[in-house]
Amino acid sequence: MTTSADPARQVGLPSRRAVLGVSASAGAGLALAAVGREAAAADLPVLGTYDVVVIGSGAAGMTAALTAAKRGLSCVVVEKAPTFGGSAARSGAGIWIPNNSVVLSAGVPDTPAKAAAYLAAVVGADVPADRQAAFLAHGPAMLSFVMANSPLRFRWMEGYSDYYPGLPGGLPGGRSVEPDQLDGNLLGAELARLNPPYLAVPTGMVVFSADYKWLALAAVSVKGAAVATECLARGTRAALLGQKPLTMGQSLAAGLRAGLLAAGVPVWLNTPLTDLHVEGGVVTGAAVTRDGVPGLLRARRGVVVGSGGFEHNAAMRAQYQRQPIGTAWTVGAKENTGDGIRAGQRAGGALALMDDAWWGPAIPLPGEPYFCLAERTLPGGLLVNRAGARFVNEAGPYSDVVHTMYDLDPTAPDIPAWLVVDQNYRNRYLFKDIAPTFVLPDDWYTSGAARKAWTLDALAASIGVPAAALRSTVDRFNSLALKGKDTDFQRGDSVYDHYYTDPSVLPNSCLAPLWLPPYYAFRIVPGDLGTKGGLRTDARARVLRADGSVIPGLYAAGNASAAVMGHSYAGAGSTIGPAMTFGYIAALDLAGGSRDVKGADTG
Repeated sequence: MTTSADPARQVGLPSRRAVLGVSASAGAGLALAAVGREAAAADLPVLGTYDVVVIGSGAAGMTAALTAAKRGLSCVVVEKAPTFGGSAARSGAGIWIPNNSVVLSAGVPDTPAKAAAYLAAVVGADVPADRQAAFLAHGPAMLSFVMANSPLRFRWMEGYSDYYPGLPGGLPGGRSVEPDQLDGNLLGAELARLNPPYLAVPTGMVVFSADYKWLALAAVSVKGAAVATECLARGTRAALLGQKPLTMGQSLAAGLRAGLLAAGVPVWLNTPLTDLHVEGGVVTGAAVTRDGVPGLLRARRGVVVGSGGFEHNAAMRAQYQRQPIGTAWTVGAKENTGDGIRAGQRAGGALALMDDAWWGPAIPLPGEPYFCLAERTLPGGLLVNRAGARFVNEAGPYSDVVHTMYDLDPTAPDIPAWLVVDQNYRNRYLFKDIAPTFVLPDDWYTSGAARKAWTLDALAASIGVPAAALRSTVDRFNSLALKGKDTDFQRGDSVYDHYYTDPSVLPNSCLAPLWLPPYYAFRIVPGDLGTKGGLRTDARARVLRADGSVIPGLYAAGNASAAVMGHSYAGAGSTIGPAMTFGYIAALDLAGGSRDVKGADTG
């Protein structure tokens, strides 16, 4: 697990830079500035008054708004982007919620005790026990609530193991769910304002996240070919019915938006937050800009910040995170520049986990980075650093791979690293959206994201690593692959390691030798799905000051808040599952424990 060079950042205290830059007398100046902001905001034209104002239309924000509305509260959602859905709409939309009704109905052997033991083992001391307990207690009710109040339905991602199945309470079969297929026609004209996906589904197909592991194997696996055929059949059925089929993050965001439409909750796009409105230490609204005009939204009960992380804010990344870092390697929504986090900090909120992100190895392709899942895990590939040596279990949880890259980089440079494969690998497996045997795009090579050579020595020269070291590393890897046992980095020892692999490869589906030229190398950098540090919150999603006191009227959920997963990652959907759950918890707290409109207590 990573640690920041500045311990203050880990506990949400001001950085050394902030402490040294603010004298005692400046404290009075900051207080006066806060008073000035209050006065300035009070002079803004009032755009509306609601019980709850929600900042951000991602999974956290829309879940909070839907819950508030169904608890009888008036609510508005304001969104900086011209589209709704945020990073959730771009994602695969895995959702990690232990003991939810979907997995229990599928026969998953989960229990509250197993889930609590597992989460505690994964998170450790990074997150207070009451926050962990709140997530586990409310997650199943949240998912049931969403299904009862929107067109969303969910599917178990069968076989997608928890990331650490060997820990107490870990489940090798997994606890993650994903949205079922949804017809975009439900949204009418609003569908045009849905944030597009990070990766488009192939034309004419309907694909779920759980299908991708098999699509990668379609050329070499009977099941892979069958899954590809079923994806095409789903697309054909949808076309014949006149549907606009949505899956993954598109389905999740569209389903939540449909729920808000039915509940009469307005979503104002192109409406960025400029600041929180604070009166007498209580957050009572939000200053926003709508149609280019500044205005004030008053909140009778409070504001929920669900505006995402700060992955596209270069200054914040440079301040809080390890180098090398920047904004070019993330796949998070481009509007995520930390606006809500900074506004909460100005209102007195403490920060935590700012050094961390939802990391994963990425290839910096032209235009947009590619977040690697199956590609680094499939047999016949290995990761090497600039010394030409392996340094990590390539099939391990993606966040762990990047943590290792940063931990080792100061002494054995691992950034960038290189994913090395051979032609046998390229003949067998899908790579991103490039079919087996197909040539890679020219701009992959001209941009430096990919290299190709007919010998390992020539490949080594191309990527700037010692030729003898690369040859030795590949020879060693090949000998381990033939034995089926990676005694160097334990690749394949965990059930999780085998999810994105080739079952036809024996004795270890994670391991195969490299033997057929030409050889390829793909540049690997620390990518992310978004940052995971933000406003420190309690078990009720209320934002806390550095002394642990609550800021009245201010709540945060999703990547605008410090993650309940701490520095780790429990399983697929550890971002979205907690985001939705703490959005739900925030709305329940704002409603004061009232019953929903159907009379069922879902809190």
